[in-house]
Amino acid sequence: MPGARIESGERVTLRTLEHEDIPFVQRAYANPEIRYPGGVPLRNQEQLEDWHEENSGDQFLVCLDEDHADPGQPNEDDVRPIGAISLKDADWRRPELSYWLVPEVHGEGYGQEAVSLVIEYVFRVYATPAVGARVYDFNDASRGLLKSLGFTKEGCMRKDRFVDGEYRDTFQYGLLRQEWQNRK
Repeated sequence: MPGARIESGERVTLRTLEHEDIPFVQRAYANPEIRYPGGVPLRNQEQLEDWHEENSGDQFLVCLDEDHADPGQPNEDDVRPIGAISLKDADWRRPELSYWLVPEVHGEGYGQEAVSLVIEYVFRVYATPAVGARVYDFNDASRGLLKSLGFTKEGCMRKDRFVDGEYRDTFQYGLLRQEWQNRK
């Protein structure tokens, strides 16, 4: 069951990712449309539970809430999870975002809204000059999302990861706090 509301936009809500949400994450990661673009290894429920417990970063469930959804612990019927966003290393270095949405909602603008909410959260909660994200060379949708939010391509790690049968390049993107503030 999704946790407490952290941020709300016009259409999406970020809620804390709870232990009870692991089966949703596992089903999503089993989908090649999510796993391959994110370079996520297939994990069983126990491995995901360990990851959830060991991850020191902020973890958000991206949800579509009904108007009457409780901001604390909502009823499952009042909230539809559509993805997740993780924020790694925010407490000691430049935070890095990772995100995914279920394929049924791709292209509807939910990703841009959700990532924007996380960026706002990062710059309000953490004293960091920038936020980063890594994207595989073939993930045009994710690269487009980052560019649309003002991220700049900062580098390339050649043949960084073995994804779907071949080594792929990883692009590093960054967004400075000042660049984000100037966009408003």
